[in-house]
Amino acid sequence: MSYCLNPACQNPQNADRTQFCLNCGTKLLLRERYRAIKPLGRGGFGRTFLAVDEDKPSKPRCAIKQFFPLSQGTSSAEKAAELFNREAVRLDELGKHPQIPELLAHFQQERYQYLVQEFIEGQNLQQELAGAGVFSENQIRSLLNDLLPVLEFVHSRNVIHRDIKPPNIIRRRVSQTPIIYTYPTLTGELVLVDFGAAKLVEGLRETGTVIGSPEFVAPEQIRGQAVYASDLYSLGVTCIYLLTQISPFDLFDINQDVWVWRDFLKVKVDRKLSRILDKMIEPSLSRRYKSVAEILQDLQPQHSPVQIPPTPVAAAIPAPQRMPAVQNAVPPTVAGTIIPVPPMQRVVPARAPTWRCVHTLVGHSLAVTSVAFSPDGATLASGSEDKTIEMWKLDAGKRWYTLTGHTDWVTCVAFSPDGATLASGGRDKTIQIWDLNKGKWWYALRGHEDRVYAVAFSPDGQVLATGSRDKTVQLWNLNKGRPMSALSGHAGGVEAVAFSPGGEFLASGSRDKSLQLWDWRNGRSICTLAEHGDWVRAIAFAATSSSISPPSQGGAGGGSILVSGSRDGTAKLWRIDADGRGTLLRSMRDNSGDVLCVALSPDGRVLATGSRDGSIYLWDAATGGLLELLTGHGGEVLSVAFGAGGGCLASGAGDRTVKIWRVGN
Repeated sequence: MSYCLNPACQNPQNADRTQFCLNCGTKLLLRERYRAIKPLGRGGFGRTFLAVDEDKPSKPRCAIKQFFPLSQGTSSAEKAAELFNREAVRLDELGKHPQIPELLAHFQQERYQYLVQEFIEGQNLQQELAGAGVFSENQIRSLLNDLLPVLEFVHSRNVIHRDIKPPNIIRRRVSQTPIIYTYPTLTGELVLVDFGAAKLVEGLRETGTVIGSPEFVAPEQIRGQAVYASDLYSLGVTCIYLLTQISPFDLFDINQDVWVWRDFLKVKVDRKLSRILDKMIEPSLSRRYKSVAEILQDLQPQHSPVQIPPTPVAAAIPAPQRMPAVQNAVPPTVAGTIIPVPPMQRVVPARAPTWRCVHTLVGHSLAVTSVAFSPDGATLASGSEDKTIEMWKLDAGKRWYTLTGHTDWVTCVAFSPDGATLASGGRDKTIQIWDLNKGKWWYALRGHEDRVYAVAFSPDGQVLATGSRDKTVQLWNLNKGRPMSALSGHAGGVEAVAFSPGGEFLASGSRDKSLQLWDWRNGRSICTLAEHGDWVRAIAFAATSSSISPPSQGGAGGGSILVSGSRDGTAKLWRIDADGRGTLLRSMRDNSGDVLCVALSPDGRVLATGSRDGSIYLWDAATGGLLELLTGHGGEVLSVAFGAGGGCLASGAGDRTVKIWRVGN
């Protein structure tokens, strides 16, 4: 079915593959690729449609937002155009988070403006409430632990959502089976949508427009003075609404000027959670939570008194609901940008840190997405969302020079084996090649249809492999600066690529939750490793396998070791045999639930993983045990890399800094 996007069309339904509306003659394809199927909703300035992207073989679903400013007066037209441009910029920035819809395109066609976004399959919480009734205490806790880190990310980008309510929270469907109205554990991923009302913070005391849904809006937001805590208020009101299925207007006694939501409860809510919700919905800003970090901290279970040994729990206490006391928790920073970890079984380091931060390198204005050491370990390159690459001299711990040329975020950097060349990939779909002997740009490689997420040199430095959100791995001949071939086989964007130490194989990790091993010279896939439960974000080969493989795996024989990190919270070690077949050796799970990056020490003994909680986990690759936990970053750790000797580690993070760590003295 095709749906005509002309608001004046009297009969917008058309048959599939129709190019022009049979009723009004309007062109049905946007940008020659996006076809609307049916309307999803309508607002003050436009409409939203379910659509398909016909430019891709799989014809994935997407969502089209149509703005029609010319249908209302001049003032409204200017306001709608302003909202359109603001939302496009905001969504492009925020869409990097997996729980916020990704912006695919924005443009104007004829008189109308359009945004095209990722379509989230699933039901919103308003629909869940209507189908299954009120939420339980455990479901509300799960909701808070799932959604609060998303809000932390939004606020760290200086954005206030301003319209948090059940219809704007969608539970992503995790399978193709029909949704059944039961959710005992709420394991689906929550996605925060509709940033049309969001405000980019320029001054928290600045009076703005009153935007949002009245039932869920904080008092200061009604006065046009929204702050970060306004979102926390709206989320709290959302929770008490889901617990009662009563309009928030009826949950507040205007005569007594107090919330009376407990009078309408149909389920039991313990005192601790009740106090948290009360503090979230405090009308007074001075008594309300100021940050996400404060709420997540209060949601965590209290430490048990050390002097009292464990005893059986009395029958009256709901023991199955209690979680283990948090050990070695990473406290939130003053800035509140570290995401506290929801209650879970935590791994504990085997020893106190022997690694120390010796330098904190400051120079980037936005998050540091990638770090890489030169082969001699004397120089470090760091790429950033600020579109630049900084080159650092490590002996002095100072910036050397800056490389500029990307027109969007730099997502990845890599040195050639001889250290003379640097390759970088970016959201601008290009790979930039830099001559480090001259410290300047050399040439650009173009061919990917979407963002480039990964770059890797072959061991001989003659070939570059790049991975992209367009689901392909591209191979480039660096002697000629030309493409060689493309490897297709992943069903999702390629997040990571790596050559085996001998160059026999190429590995790629993808959003389709799998790793592919390639005979890259012949352009064929050898095997697929599909043990991860979510996106594979990062991969790395070990230079040696003798200290990692158990005797039963033939550690002294041929083959190599591959490590992968995933959004499922695990890092996995694989043995890759001489014929390219992979065997899972062991799996390690961190405390954050999301492994963002991985690195193996040159001797293959230590695995480093960076996580959402701002920590670096150092693992014993031979046993899978956690050796140390390095803390100090004020944001998610997006990249880690070992220096040539293995005694130096670099990390780049969302706090805009690069840290250099050294072991021992």
